[in-house]
Amino acid sequence: MTETVERQPRLRRVMGPGMLLLFIVGDILGTGVYALIGDVAAEVGGAAWVPFLLAFLIAAMTALSYLELVTKYPQAAGAALYAQKAFDNQFFTFAVAFVVMSAAITSASTAARFFAANFFTAFHFDWGTTGIVVIAMLFVALLAAVNLRGVGESVKLNVGLTCIEVSGLLLVIFVGLWAVAGSEHVDYSRMVAFDTGDKNLFLALTTATSLAFFAMTGFEDSVNMAEETKNPVKTFPKVLLSGLSITGVVYMIVAIVAVALVPVPALKASETPLVEVVQIGAPGLPIKDILPFISMVAVSNTALISMLMSSRLIYGMARQRVLPPILGTVSPARRAPWVAILFTTTIALGQILYVTAFANTDAIEVLGGTTSLLLLAVFATVNVAVLVLRRDVRAPRKKLSHFRTPTALPVIGCLASLYLVTPLSGRPGQQYLLAGILIATGVVLSGVTLLVTRRRANRRAVDGSRSASAAPPREAQ
Repeated sequence: MTETVERQPRLRRVMGPGMLLLFIVGDILGTGVYALIGDVAAEVGGAAWVPFLLAFLIAAMTALSYLELVTKYPQAAGAALYAQKAFDNQFFTFAVAFVVMSAAITSASTAARFFAANFFTAFHFDWGTTGIVVIAMLFVALLAAVNLRGVGESVKLNVGLTCIEVSGLLLVIFVGLWAVAGSEHVDYSRMVAFDTGDKNLFLALTTATSLAFFAMTGFEDSVNMAEETKNPVKTFPKVLLSGLSITGVVYMIVAIVAVALVPVPALKASETPLVEVVQIGAPGLPIKDILPFISMVAVSNTALISMLMSSRLIYGMARQRVLPPILGTVSPARRAPWVAILFTTTIALGQILYVTAFANTDAIEVLGGTTSLLLLAVFATVNVAVLVLRRDVRAPRKKLSHFRTPTALPVIGCLASLYLVTPLSGRPGQQYLLAGILIATGVVLSGVTLLVTRRRANRRAVDGSRSASAAPPREAQ
């Protein structure tokens, strides 16, 4: 293929404010809220809504930094693009891009495996571990097929999945409100009770906030869709803040309802904590048969958006010449970055095999915590980049001024993110081990890419020298 990246067709702008809002809400309201309520409550007791509030505040400060950057540079690639513009270091940019991509694809592959497990639960049969792997891999292949058809089809499917996903959480909230009048199990006094076990309150809160932060991630994916959003400079600020606020409120209400209806030990012990909530609050509802399907939809949405975002991240980096240009190839017919989609799908399939082979009973907590660990490091970088890039005199001047966040917020957001990355926040060592493996893989790939690039450059230099020596001397005019 000889066509250069610059001559490739551009992505199609198909996302208006409504689609973008559903994209953001659907991405955030994913696996985390369905799976981590019990784990968060186990750390702090009945006041499980507090870590979600703290996670929301940290996420909101970082979201404001993202808003300043995406309205200043409305291009795909997100955090990696901002790191490149701020620090102008190709290896560091590659590292940021690889960390973001790893977090997204790991989340998607884990969601695919969880989807497969719920599939067998919903239909009441069992093919064992082999069946789970097969269904999960077929699920990822289906996501790739949807993404290959183009962002329009992907986002439209996201709209439908988001509506079903939100309906499950609204059902939990409705049951909690209904139980106030008629259930003998409801006890809203639990929502102010802290039970941290052997940990002091501060350490328990930071540990729980680290877990809850995984449930708040997803808003950062939307900036990778900047090139496919209509009028991104005007659209992003109000839509991103609205989506983040909606999900934050929903999370806190769900957390309050969950601890009010189910004692914390039972909530922690349950593999499906929200099913437990509705069964106790409204035992007459056939929720045992309904909620596994809603959970499948929820993780489907998470996986779809993660794979969509990761392919756009690879596409954006290829256009910035940080990754091989072939990864920026766009299908002329569907306007989809098909090479990037196939690349990220291949990685996801490998991740499914890894998770299946090495996951233990705490796999969701470990993977969720590792994802938040990686993303918090990226968020710290973004909060620094937004301050550095205020000195960028090369930024394009627009008729409509870009969004600007108060200077103090990136500073606070950076310090909070860095603290939650350190072992002082109470993170278990398993999360650092998994993150270290992923980062080491990125370093190796970066070294291989650099070696290949240098060899090609040397070969071109040698060929050019030979051509110059072999050419006949030009006659004097």
